[in-house]
Amino acid sequence: MNTYECKQCGMAVKATCGNCDVPLENGKIDLPDGSQVQVSKCPECEGKIKSPMCCGADMSCNL
Repeated sequence: MNTYECKQCGMAVKATCGNCDVPLENGKIDLPDGSQVQVSKCPECEGKIKSPMCCGADMSCNL
């Protein structure tokens, strides 16, 4: 299972899709203004959520 970890404090979470029970993967969405938003996405149903945050920053995912 993929684990999202805070680079500042070490807090970690494990995230799975509530519909598919599949581990979420790290991803990005390209916005019209050219910026990107980090998301967690399901590889099965392709659902997406904003990636978890801790200490005011997106948590990174170890794939």
